[in-house]
Amino acid sequence: MILLSIARVLKFALQDFVRNFWVSLVTVIILTLSLFSINFLVSVNYLSQQAIKTIQDKIDLSLYLNTDAAEEAISSLKKELEGIAGVKDVTYISKAEALESFQAKHKDNKSLQDALREIGGNPLNPSLVVKTDELTVYSAIIDSLDKLNGHAIIESKNFDDHKNLLASMNVIAERARQAMILVSFIFIVITILVVFNAVRIAIYTHKKEIGIMKLVGASNSFVRLPFLAEAMIYALVSIIGVMAVFFPFIHLLQPYIAAFFNTPAVDLVAYFNSNIFIIFGLEFIGASLINVIASGIAVGKYVKV
Repeated sequence: MILLSIARVLKFALQDFVRNFWVSLVTVIILTLSLFSINFLVSVNYLSQQAIKTIQDKIDLSLYLNTDAAEEAISSLKKELEGIAGVKDVTYISKAEALESFQAKHKDNKSLQDALREIGGNPLNPSLVVKTDELTVYSAIIDSLDKLNGHAIIESKNFDDHKNLLASMNVIAERARQAMILVSFIFIVITILVVFNAVRIAIYTHKKEIGIMKLVGASNSFVRLPFLAEAMIYALVSIIGVMAVFFPFIHLLQPYIAAFFNTPAVDLVAYFNSNIFIIFGLEFIGASLINVIASGIAVGKYVKV
């Protein structure tokens, strides 16, 4: 009996979806565009996080030490740095390692190579390089490093320029989050208005049928359910539509993304493929809930007749 009722509800919902085809099509297109905007912002958020990670991996908070610094003093300072909250790793770079890295980095710069030969020695200082996993704690670590005292072996610090960069990246990340919230809100409002009007039109075309159903004793839920089911059909078709459009879009976009980041590791297609059920599943649930709410509001006054 329950299965028969469910089958009838779905049958009525599908019949109404097809009967009002052009209204259904317009509704699905608008919902698909809204979902496309949401997924585009999900992509922007992913790419901004990858950009932050790329920059984070390149940020070095370096303390340059005196050339005659004792190993014991260096070890003591290194241990103190490792004890700072948020610090992932502290690497000691000797004078020889610093020179080797410098020469490799500037191997094509003949003037610098000639200058090093002219000097005849190693002008570089040993250093301690501080790394962390989280971009948000860099500022706190920089403040802690600024307060270091009692270490005469520290000759200079090289992290002042990172403060502006870190602030800019935090602003970008925050703007991306705000944009996602704003567009999500707009998506909710648009969805409610579109589905509300679509269901109102459907109710209007079935006005006499609804009246007859009420007269013969149909329950409120039996009258309401086909319209709620139709709202879920809108959500399902819209999700299928946005997947059909969005995946070819990101496949076309991926080569440009890889070229921009100069690494194949930033793969938008792989990100969506690995999270397809989470992303589109949550979007289907969210769209269904919003559609059902809008449909429930629209049909409410008719089930009271």
